[in-house]
Amino acid sequence: MTRSLTASMRGALLGALSLLAAGTTHAQPAQTAKLTSASLVAVTPASIRLAPVPFAVGEELTYKASFGGIPAGTARMRVEGIEMVRGRPAYHIVFSIDGGVPLFRVRDRYESWIDVETLASLRHHQNISEGRYKRSTTYEIFPELAQYRKNDKPLEASVSNPLDDGSFIYAVRVAGLRVGETRRDDRYFRPDRNPVVLTGLRQEDVKVGAGTFATTVVRPSIKTKGLFAEDGDAQIWFSDDAFRYPVQVKSKFSKFSLTLSLQSVKPGDAAMHGPLLAALIAP
Repeated sequence: MTRSLTASMRGALLGALSLLAAGTTHAQPAQTAKLTSASLVAVTPASIRLAPVPFAVGEELTYKASFGGIPAGTARMRVEGIEMVRGRPAYHIVFSIDGGVPLFRVRDRYESWIDVETLASLRHHQNISEGRYKRSTTYEIFPELAQYRKNDKPLEASVSNPLDDGSFIYAVRVAGLRVGETRRDDRYFRPDRNPVVLTGLRQEDVKVGAGTFATTVVRPSIKTKGLFAEDGDAQIWFSDDAFRYPVQVKSKFSKFSLTLSLQSVKPGDAAMHGPLLAALIAP
């Protein structure tokens, strides 16, 4: 049972929501893939055009999780900063989980680096600690080549303008979804798991620890097991404001139910983006 819970939390919030729990240490940057110089882009402050986004560096969303009505831990989604990945500035997003049940502790950390201009995934790192099971995996993702690399393995086919588990929820926040709208996306970086289907179900007011929100309820579906499986019944409540916070997530799978609810919001500061970019790119 615990295994099912952690797997779904993990794959779920498209790495998404569950970004629960804490952990502020930075994982070591993955080694740059050995590609031709043509895959590296020279940038200057004047050449950067930040894509409009409803989040900012420093934003932190904290959630509580319950599994079949039993408290199962906390999670945190945080925009850590802007960092360089292969010559491109990228938002560093961290999703962490801290929970579990007696005798089975879960401390998972998922990190994504998202190009500030295209919002495509450039890197995705998973550091998983679930009971005795430990795993560390890094995906280097190359949008310009439509390829990705898992750890030190050979390059594999990907898609153009790719998204990973952790960056997908942020992409939904950017795009928004209306009630009655269905969107099919082939942007998941592992092509065999496409398409991701998003359906706007209804508008609904919801009360969580962080307050009462007017929301649009969205049903996500992915070709994978876990929280957003095709045969599941997952729903995400996005706030109907400029921030489109993922306020609540509910899903039923393997005869159990999982609920993630927003407990607190720490807004980010978009005014930091310019100085961070200038400091990164300065000679």
